Amino acid sequence: MTAVQTAAGVRAGRLDPVEVTRAALARISQRDQDLGAFVAVRADRAIAEAEVLTAHPRLGELALAGVPVAIKDNIPIAGEIMTIGSQATSRAPQLGNHTVVRRLRAAGAIIVGTTAVPELGMWATTDNQKTVTRNPWNTKRTPGGSSGGAAAAVASGQIDVAHGNDGLGSIRIPAADCGLFGFKPGRGVVPSEMGGNGWFGMSENGPLATTVADAALLLSVMADAPDLALAGLSSDPGPLGIVVAENFPLAVGKTDKHWAQAQGSCSSLLAGLGHRVPHANLPYPANPAPLLTRWMAGAAADADDLAAAGGDLDKLQRRSKVHTSLGRTVTRFDLVDDKQVEKIERKVLAYLDRNKADLILTPALAASPPSAKRWSARGWAANMWVNVNYAPFCGLFNVLGWPAMSVPFGVHPVSRTPLAVQIAGRPGSEAVLLPLAAQIEAARPWQRVAPGY
Repeated sequence: MTAVQTAAGVRAGRLDPVEVTRAALARISQRDQDLGAFVAVRADRAIAEAEVLTAHPRLGELALAGVPVAIKDNIPIAGEIMTIGSQATSRAPQLGNHTVVRRLRAAGAIIVGTTAVPELGMWATTDNQKTVTRNPWNTKRTPGGSSGGAAAAVASGQIDVAHGNDGLGSIRIPAADCGLFGFKPGRGVVPSEMGGNGWFGMSENGPLATTVADAALLLSVMADAPDLALAGLSSDPGPLGIVVAENFPLAVGKTDKHWAQAQGSCSSLLAGLGHRVPHANLPYPANPAPLLTRWMAGAAADADDLAAAGGDLDKLQRRSKVHTSLGRTVTRFDLVDDKQVEKIERKVLAYLDRNKADLILTPALAASPPSAKRWSARGWAANMWVNVNYAPFCGLFNVLGWPAMSVPFGVHPVSRTPLAVQIAGRPGSEAVLLPLAAQIEAARPWQRVAPGY
């Protein structure tokens, strides 16, 4: 069942939350050994929480009643260890819950475990010294990052929905890699509270799910905005202007033809659904400094937080040491400049106005996911090369703080992993994007979980 169906069944008394939780834990036990999606499974605690939920006086009113949910291993859960994918972090249990965790629990969700991330959430592949997390569609490939464990858990049907967060595509990249619907809300819609400085406002919490309605439900609870759940149930966004940006974001490189074809097929579908779809090159910033400086200096701030919490920075991976060292240089010379972002935003807003458009359509990725291997043992340059070249489309909307989503759209014939498109909109357009995604889902349904699951 979907999360929407599970919650409805528990609210109505047709489903027992304890049995729902036991079933999810059984799937995790059966399926995760070869995938490495979970860092920790809260089996006994999750069952105990489900047992308490059965006696909740307002069980029939809880939006996520009895729904098993996983939390990405970079926000705190009281009593649990938060590793953030690193040997350098303290192993002391967390003392409090993140606001997102509190909201999910208050809505009746059952936290079944924490999911894998690359070190400090910095990279678009997910592995560490002990575990390489794998893509359920093709286990020779990565599920992406940094919400790679969350995506692998949902795409393999271990759970229906998972928490993720996105600083440079960390929800949308793994969603695209694993055939899921992933949504990064705009700045401030969901409490960030990510530690450090939240990569200077680029990082947002959001959902990964197999259906738009499930993602919208989870997002509505995270945001404390019930109307977003209703938006995900609607498949009639009304006629929209959606400008199709086919140009490549970087000075060098190109989009794999199958990813470009997915964008083209989606634009044709949208035109057939009554939307206006002009084509025009998106004014990506010629200077990547606004993105790179925030990525580096934000990671350095995260490392400083880690040290302040009792971590050992000597244990950071060598790629991360280089990245955070560069970030400290950025900070020392005060190279993070908000005026650069304001200039980029003015250009993108003018682009939308010029094309009389509400939204922007791009490929979600430039290429299929890289190999699943120990990228954590490779150097900084190798990691930067693979990250930037296969996932260059997402970062602009983190810098701007605009909402953006990854929508499944086919399967790559060579990698046998999903294809996807990215659709982004102006600030406040979450309630426009969700019905549009539901309309695409209804017109061109995608396979909810990977073959064999």
